[in-house]
This record gives sequence, C-alpha cells and structure tokens, in this order.
Amino acid sequence: MERFVVPQGEFALATTSSTQHESLRAWDAADEYLLQQASELGDLSGNLLLINDRCGALAVALAPCEPSSLGDSYVSQLATTANLERNKIDLSSVTLLGSLDPLPERVDYAFIKVPKTLALLEDQLLRLAPSVHSSTVIVAAGMTKHIHNSTLALFERILGPSTTSLAKKKARLIFVTPHEAEIALKPLAVSSFTLDPGNIRVKSYPGVFSSERLDIGTSFFIDNLPDQAGQIRIIDLGCGNGVVGLVLALDNPDADVMFIDESFLAVASAELTVQSNLEEHSQFEFLVGDSLGSLRSHPGIADASVDLVFTNPPFHDDHALSDATAWQMFSDAHRVLRSNGQLWVIGNRHLAYHAKLKRIFGNCDIIGSNSKFVVFRATRKPAPVQHKADDFS
Repeated sequence: MERFVVPQGEFALATTSSTQHESLRAWDAADEYLLQQASELGDLSGNLLLINDRCGALAVALAPCEPSSLGDSYVSQLATTANLERNKIDLSSVTLLGSLDPLPERVDYAFIKVPKTLALLEDQLLRLAPSVHSSTVIVAAGMTKHIHNSTLALFERILGPSTTSLAKKKARLIFVTPHEAEIALKPLAVSSFTLDPGNIRVKSYPGVFSSERLDIGTSFFIDNLPDQAGQIRIIDLGCGNGVVGLVLALDNPDADVMFIDESFLAVASAELTVQSNLEEHSQFEFLVGDSLGSLRSHPGIADASVDLVFTNPPFHDDHALSDATAWQMFSDAHRVLRSNGQLWVIGNRHLAYHAKLKRIFGNCDIIGSNSKFVVFRATRKPAPVQHKADDFS
C-alpha cells in the first residue's frame, strides 16, 4: 500500500492483488495530472462523472463531490470500494456504474481516463454525449504513449473540439469543448463474425477481446478442446465473447455451462453469442466476477463441484505485465474442481504456465503446442484417504 498525495489530500491506495511489478500501483501520473487540473477548476458543483477510474484513485480524491464512476471492470469496482473503505470514506458517496447501467441524465463535469481500446472509448463517449450540455467541463487523461491522433479525433467527432496539454511526467490531458447540439442516446454497437465450420455466429460489444475475428490463440485452443459427453458442469473462465464456452456447449448438449468474466461487456457479449446460436439456453449462466473468488456463495460454484474449467488468462493489468490474474484463476479452478476434474489452459509459450500449474495441481500435461501457443491440462488429484487408528487394528 502506498500514499497518494494530490491537491485533494493524502490517501492510502492499493490494487486488488499482490504483485512484484513495481509499475502496478493504484494510480499513475495521468491520475495525478487530472486531479491537479480538477483542483484548479475550483468548486465542482453539479453532477460529476468519472470514467475508467481503474482502482478508485479519482473516486477517493473526489468523493466529497459525490461522483458517479463508470467502468467496464468489476475488479476496478472492487478496488474502488476497498480504497474507499481504506480511507474511511462512506461508500454511498460514490455511485459505481457498469457498462450497461444508465448514465446520469445531466453531466456537468466528466473526467475520463483513456482506456486501452478505441472501440471502448468510442462507445463510452457515445453514451456520455446525450448527458453533456454546452457548459459541461470534459477533461480526459492518459499517458502520452497511449494518446494518439486517432484518440483526439474520436473526442472531436463525438463531443466537440479538443486540444491537448503539455506533457507532465509522461502524462497528457485532453480538453474538450462540447457541441451545443443535443445528441440522442445510441444503442450499444455490436460487431459479429461467423466461425466455420459450424456456421457459429460470434457477437461482441465494444472493447471485448477478439471482437472482429477469431484470434489465433483461441482458434488453436478450440482445435484442442476435449471430447466429452454426459451431464457435466463446465466453466468458461474469462469468457470474453463466449466462443469457447459455446463450442463446448455445442459438443456437450447436456452440459451446464457457466460463462464468467470480470468485464460487464464481455459477459453480455457471451450471452448474445449463445442466444444467436442456440434456441434453448436455460442450462447456461452468465456471471460477472473477480475470477471465481467473488462468486464463492453461488450454489453452482461450490468447492469441488465443477468437472471442467477452461481459460485463457490475461497477462496484462491495464498496461503493465502481470501474472497475478493467472495465479488467481488457477488457484480458484483447483478449489472448485471435483476430484479428477480438469483445468484446461492456453497461453503464449513464454508465459511458462506449466510451472504455475504444477505448483498448484502437482501435475501438468501438454495437450498441444505450436510456435506461439501451448495448451495445458491440469487434473485435481483425489485427496489422500485419512485412515483412522481402528482401520489398522
């Protein structure tokens, strides 16, 4: 835990998971720059909206303004809540909104952290536009290397004329002068592609991984999926647009399949994908969660209750490399798998997931590999039998 010192005060902030990467902290220079600018604006009276506040640094500092905070990450919401509690701030002072939640009808101040993907930013700006009026103060922030001409063009096209600040600690601000014309709320854009063979239709909301075409890693994973049968329980963990879980469901029509991701838009995309291919999908569940840890109370994810877990773990936390999420996914999978249940993992060759899997499961088999990817299978071994003294009498 580190001390975050900004004009609004000094705060204790932490991320949601332990990591040895020094670059993974709960804020960056863009947060500091944005809060410096906010302090210069004076009294922030009116409705304040924060967008993409990764760990709640903005929400904690600006909590007296009672902001709403929009983001696509459930993990970010957990981090924001934890940091508010850490600083003894009333949780009701910040309204947390997921990507599918309605925004306030009127926004007087909008402070935006530029996300990794332009598609997600475009969707967020389109959703923000109807709530903006001619006097709305809109300031975006990001690290200089992540702000491009295309970023500025997007702000200008959707919200109004935009300019950038000088760089400070490798961070930059974007100032937007809103259009005066009222803009109607547009429905979320949905991209799609067809997967052959099988004529499988894959649907994705903006910012969801592999939304335009099947990526080569997922394609290789699908080629190596196991043949199963019967009434089994399957989890597609980190489901993205749900294509892996859908293929498993098609191959196992009697299976119960859970689609789980920390992205609100990913889970909604997976549901769209399933609905687009299967008329009957009552045996499927679509859940937003921090891996499986936040879902421990769910009756379908009890300890030792699942037959198969499939995952392609992310190895980035925002823009920084991290294996913390993979560790959590593997450990959670081991907990929920039945005796002899299996975790199937795909990863880039250089990530060396086999070492992590052997430490957690005590075993790891290579199912398939090529020049870029490896598919691993780890099996939860039966617990050793505990003999009583009477058994030997």
